[in-house]
Amino acid sequence: MEAIGSLLNLSGKTAIVTGGGIGIGFGIAYRLAEAGANVVIATRTEAEGTKAAADLKAKGWKAASVTTDVSVEADVKRMVDETVKAYGGVDILVNNAGIYPTIPLRQMTVNDFKNVLHINLGGTFMCTKYASEQMIKQGRGGKIINITSIDALHPSSIGLAHYDASKHGVWGFTKNIALELAPYKIYVNAIAPGGIMTPGVQKLQAAMPTPQGVDMQKMLSAFLEHIPMGRLGEPDDIGKVALFLASDMSSYMTGTQIVVDGGVLLK
Repeated sequence: MEAIGSLLNLSGKTAIVTGGGIGIGFGIAYRLAEAGANVVIATRTEAEGTKAAADLKAKGWKAASVTTDVSVEADVKRMVDETVKAYGGVDILVNNAGIYPTIPLRQMTVNDFKNVLHINLGGTFMCTKYASEQMIKQGRGGKIINITSIDALHPSSIGLAHYDASKHGVWGFTKNIALELAPYKIYVNAIAPGGIMTPGVQKLQAAMPTPQGVDMQKMLSAFLEHIPMGRLGEPDDIGKVALFLASDMSSYMTGTQIVVDGGVLLK
C-alpha cells in the first residue's frame, strides 16, 4: 500500500482548470497546486487569470494562466497547446467554467438557451475532446473532473431551465466519456456542488432588488434551514473533493458524480 502522502502527491502532474480565476475554480486550482501540480488557469478574463496564477506562485507553487473562452474551439485548442508548451503535457482537466443567468422561461430567448448550453455543455465537450486527445497521445492516462451541480439531479430554483438542461447534459456526457476513455486509463468523474458562496453568487445577490417589506436576513435564514449542515459551502469544500478525484485516492473510480451540498438534497 502507498503512503497517504504519496497518494495525494501531484508532483510532476499538469492540471488545467477552466474558470480557475475565482470562486470554485480558484478553490480547485489552489488545492491542486498545493499538492504539487503545475496548474494552468484558463479564464476569459486575462487580469483575473494573471492575478490567480500570481497568488499561487507567491506560495511557491507552479502556476500559469491562459486566456480562454471555452465556447470558442480555437481558444480551447490553444489552451491545450500552450499547456503542453509550458509544462510538457496534460494529466488533469477540470471543466469548471460555466454561466448561470436566471431567466424565467417566458422571458428566455432561443439565444439565451443556446448560449448557456454552448458554454456549459459545449465547452465541456471541446475541452474534454482536445485534452483527452493529448492524454491519449502521452500514453500515461489522466483524470478529467466535470463540475456539474445539484441541478443535474434536482432543480434548485425557477429561472434556470437552460442551466439545468446543460448540467444534466454534462452528467450524461461524463458517464459516456468515462466508458470511452477507461481503456486509455483516463478516468472521468463529476462533482455536483450545492450552494457555494462565490463572488458570482454574491454579485447576483447584490443585483437582485429587495422587495418592499421583505427581510433579507429572514430569507437567508429560511434558505439555510434547507441545508442540514446549516451553512453555505465554500470554494475549498469543492477544492478538497477535486483533489481527491485528481489524485490516486480515487484510483478505482470513473463515471461517478460526488454530491457536495451540505445535505440539501436530503430535504
